[in-house]
Amino acid sequence: MIVAQIPEAGLHREIEADPATRKALATIADLREVVSAHASFDVVHRRDGKVRVEGRVRARIGQTCVVTLDPIETEIDEPIDLVFAPPEDIPELAEFVEDDPNSEVDAADPPEPIINGQIDLGRLAADALFLGIDPYPRKPGAVFEQPAAAADPEEHPFAALKALKSAADRTPGPAKAKKTDED
Repeated sequence: MIVAQIPEAGLHREIEADPATRKALATIADLREVVSAHASFDVVHRRDGKVRVEGRVRARIGQTCVVTLDPIETEIDEPIDLVFAPPEDIPELAEFVEDDPNSEVDAADPPEPIINGQIDLGRLAADALFLGIDPYPRKPGAVFEQPAAAADPEEHPFAALKALKSAADRTPGPAKAKKTDED
């Protein structure tokens, strides 16, 4: 979207991902599939020369349950509320952002850059979708159960090595040469 072409009253944009785009999104995000993806945006010029973009990204994605390895579908509904500014204004505006994570003051993030006079709404929608993906999806009701401990304490991955070491300790080996004064 070209910033100079945004009307004074603002505008509304809807984006629906076509099959090729959904396939590309699934590949990038390492998903089984992206069943559907839709974004809606309201774009408005602010009086201070910045542009505000508000909206939502809604998607249905296919993932694999980390517990059962069954295929599952997950709903994503991510809000978007960002401010964009010309790149030359961002360093000045970033100085006002509080960097202390323990601060009680809720400071806004610095604005995103308007690159070559444009805001890429498709990229913005994809980024919001990616941020909404659960990295450890679980099928409803799936619970990971810890494997039971071995009944015999001698049955563990290193038991065979321990047995070899014990056998080596019992077997007489070559006599060690004693160091003499003549050496």
